[in-house]
Amino acid sequence: MSDLNAIFYPFTLDSSSSRIREERDYEAYIVQLIKQVLLTNLGERINRPDFGSNIRQMVFAPMAATTYTRTLVYQALERWLANYIRTENVEVEADESTLRVAVEYTVIAKGEKRFLNMELTV
Repeated sequence: MSDLNAIFYPFTLDSSSSRIREERDYEAYIVQLIKQVLLTNLGERINRPDFGSNIRQMVFAPMAATTYTRTLVYQALERWLANYIRTENVEVEADESTLRVAVEYTVIAKGEKRFLNMELTV
């Protein structure tokens, strides 16, 4: 069987031809997966109502909720991305209407440690 018509995973769309092509930037792919998990609210996906982390709802939570938010982030990443990353550490900081989330993780396929910093505002 020829690989000419095969679809390799992960894939993306080629912006110049609008055709499917293999995603060559695995690091960017992992970051997109993490953002997808973190920015999806529970119940937002019809066929998978338990997907996501609900952290957007924590922007206006009391300061004491940062430990709870850390737990939400850690558990969501461990549940949905355990085949791709190993979550090492999660830090959450709340300031007025801004929630800062820092995730330290290891990409399992490459064994490389990475960091992702996100800022959520409303």
